[in-house]
Amino acid sequence: MSYAPVNGLDMYYEEHGTGAGRPVVLIHGALSGIGTSFGTILPFLTKTRRVIAVELQAHGHTADIDRDLTVEDFAADVVALLDHLGIDRADVFGWSMGAATALRLGTDHADRVGRLVLASVCFTLDGMYPGLLDGIQELRPEHLHGSEFHEEYLRTAPDPAGFATLVAKVKRLDSDLPEWSADQIRAIAAPVMLVLGDSDIIRPEHAVEMFKLLGGGVPGDLTGLPKCKLAILPGTTHTSIPQRAEWLAPMIDEFLDV
Repeated sequence: MSYAPVNGLDMYYEEHGTGAGRPVVLIHGALSGIGTSFGTILPFLTKTRRVIAVELQAHGHTADIDRDLTVEDFAADVVALLDHLGIDRADVFGWSMGAATALRLGTDHADRVGRLVLASVCFTLDGMYPGLLDGIQELRPEHLHGSEFHEEYLRTAPDPAGFATLVAKVKRLDSDLPEWSADQIRAIAAPVMLVLGDSDIIRPEHAVEMFKLLGGGVPGDLTGLPKCKLAILPGTTHTSIPQRAEWLAPMIDEFLDV
């Protein structure tokens, strides 16, 4: 459990497990941290590999700085952490905002990425259900008081009084979410595993579209399996994906071990 000086941040990260292969970096969702995003799956993943779990700007143990939250900055911060640790290339597992950050790593920092596991990600805004973000600007910090995200923040943040600022910054991020073109998705060199809940905030049709852009959607018995994978978890919402560790861990292990 350490801090690394990256791009004006003292970024908190944890290292768990050992392994001779590429390490895997875990990137959490918005308003979340290592515990709420990956606490359930960490014990599974660390059995066979080195895992580096990060906490992004203003989240968890990592203090905020005078900078808006953007997926581009998050990705650059992860690259700077890899530099700090002397890691040339890593696999990446991101959930929600962390998956968008991992996707940005795959498109903008391709030489630093081995394999990508993207849980609940869309490459265009119409990948989410219509109207999903309509009320996001009405979200107030007190609406989240008592939630696991707020409780984790109070336990871990350097300034527990900063939760309202974090919520305000996440709202700004949600008002200008990143998008990628179809050509950018097709050009991703890293093998990608897409993970989705069947009752997620991402439309399943969009996940299938992205899967096809990555080279999926083929009759594998005739053509061979594509390098990408698609996993749709039954009876699973966006926020319950982190609780599906017993399903996800063996799928992720198999994907990363290739």
